[in-house]
Amino acid sequence: MNLLFVIDDAYVEQLKVALYSIVQQMPKQAFQVFLMQQVLLKKHSEIKRFVENLGMTYHPIVVGEDTFASAPTTERYPQTIYYRLLAHEFLPEEVDKVLYLDADLICLNGFGELYEMEMGEQYYVAASHNEDGKLLNYINKLRLKNFEMDSSYFNTGVLLMNLKAIRSHVKREDILNFIKNNRNRLILPDQDVLNGLYADKVIPIPDEVYNYDARYSLIYQIKSQGKWDLNWVIDQTVFLHFAGRDKPWNQNYSGRYSALYKFMSSLTRKFEETLS
Repeated sequence: MNLLFVIDDAYVEQLKVALYSIVQQMPKQAFQVFLMQQVLLKKHSEIKRFVENLGMTYHPIVVGEDTFASAPTTERYPQTIYYRLLAHEFLPEEVDKVLYLDADLICLNGFGELYEMEMGEQYYVAASHNEDGKLLNYINKLRLKNFEMDSSYFNTGVLLMNLKAIRSHVKREDILNFIKNNRNRLILPDQDVLNGLYADKVIPIPDEVYNYDARYSLIYQIKSQGKWDLNWVIDQTVFLHFAGRDKPWNQNYSGRYSALYKFMSSLTRKFEETLS
């Protein structure tokens, strides 16, 4: 299986936790880990050793500083967030499918069924956190001017990519032009680009299973009439995603499921201590 992450130096520890959690759920699976980065990360050697000791194969991909130099960025959304949009240009040609994952998540169950999904001519597989939010979907369509697309607004934190189809149809020029023409409308920049251009090329998957957003735990409980509780999440959810500003590795984290993340983080540290 091919995995893709995009991080900078600030997210190395979170990457380790995500990778460790994946191996715990799929210990017999061979993984190729592609890590896109603007410049070679300061902890390159440490990451390489960690990944290889997990039994994974590490492939650093240095993108450089020019590709998205003119794209809108903030402290929260650096240039690296755009890299997944052009991942097909940087990944080896023989890689025809890759699962992109944000580093602020942990894996609670195996994802073989997701990875082996038949994609046909569609470009992506992703979940929407707004599936039932018709007003919010309307606002996003108004903002991104993509009313012709009969689809929800997709979260790109878990994104299965059909690289064969993407290489044929997704063009750098289209992406850069969209960013240029909509720079004042982009709130979640990379996610907005994918939804603005390719929302109708996305196969939807249930977010409560594949991209459970910890911020919305109360909404999930209400939506499921109490079924999707902690026990259900542990048994059924594949990726528990800590999206947004509030993160479970911060001391003042106030969201749910922090114990699950902290437990996985502790196991990761203990594993790493055995390598020294």
